[in-house]
Amino acid sequence: MRGLLMIGAAALLAGCVSSPSLSGTRGAPSFVSLQQMCSAQTVDYGNDAQGVYAAMFDAYVANRHGKLSKDDFCAFQTSIAQRYTSQGASSDPQIRNQWVTFFTDQRARALSWRAAVDPTLRNG
Repeated sequence: MRGLLMIGAAALLAGCVSSPSLSGTRGAPSFVSLQQMCSAQTVDYGNDAQGVYAAMFDAYVANRHGKLSKDDFCAFQTSIAQRYTSQGASSDPQIRNQWVTFFTDQRARALSWRAAVDPTLRNG
């Protein structure tokens, strides 16, 4: 149950910020392109793809504006990919909940990076 609540919170949080579609939107790279910025190998995130793309896109915006280095951007991507592979793709609800908790924290982290460079995300 907690996992569903966390996914709902992440979806609500993600809904506050515009993110392009997985295939890319004018002026925004596709999900595959974002992943290939750091590695030739891409990860299939299944049903979590849109949420992961939103987090990676927010980190990309911060990177593009100099708030996040390329090394940090790639480390962020790698940590999400590794954790998804070990937990997010699991059919065990307890392990899946660990992924949800981890990813919710990463989504908030990416939003804070983007908010530092995107005035439309700042309060006031």
